[in-house]
Amino acid sequence: MAYNFETLTTDRLLLKKLTPKDYCNLFENYSKEEIKFILGHASDEEFEKEKYKFENGYSTYNRSFLYFQIIDKTSMQIIGGCGFHNWASEHRRAELGYSLTNKSFKRKGIMSEVLPVILDYGFNQMNLHRIEAIVGPDNIPSLRLIEKFHFQKEGVLREHYSVDNLLEDSIIFSRLVTDFKNQN
Repeated sequence: MAYNFETLTTDRLLLKKLTPKDYCNLFENYSKEEIKFILGHASDEEFEKEKYKFENGYSTYNRSFLYFQIIDKTSMQIIGGCGFHNWASEHRRAELGYSLTNKSFKRKGIMSEVLPVILDYGFNQMNLHRIEAIVGPDNIPSLRLIEKFHFQKEGVLREHYSVDNLLEDSIIFSRLVTDFKNQN
């Protein structure tokens, strides 16, 4: 069962690109077991969550996404993801998102290795002018990561994000293509 994805590389990682077209092709033409294998789902629950997102609209008429699975080169295990959602191509902006699903890879510099490649892809391949990051005020690792990559703090979105039915603030950051080109 082969499926050809565009893949980027870093020293330790493979970044497998997934687009709305890829998801559509997978869910329309492959079996549940094939999809679980291709997307690296460890359980039926993970598959059902992904299927629900697909069926309920990963993208809309004016918003899309571009997602990269993060794969450890040594084990070939999918350990997380990074990419862009809320991508408004006509406005040349998108929101950065990332997560590590395998806890044993946390605090090993994975996102510091991934972000230069992802930011470069966003600015140079997707032609983004602005990349946004929205981070919870208590998410210290993400705040440090965003600061490390020279995102500018723009403000606080009050009661913006629901966690366990409690509304929490979010801090919004941005990085412009001019910032990126001047710092690289």
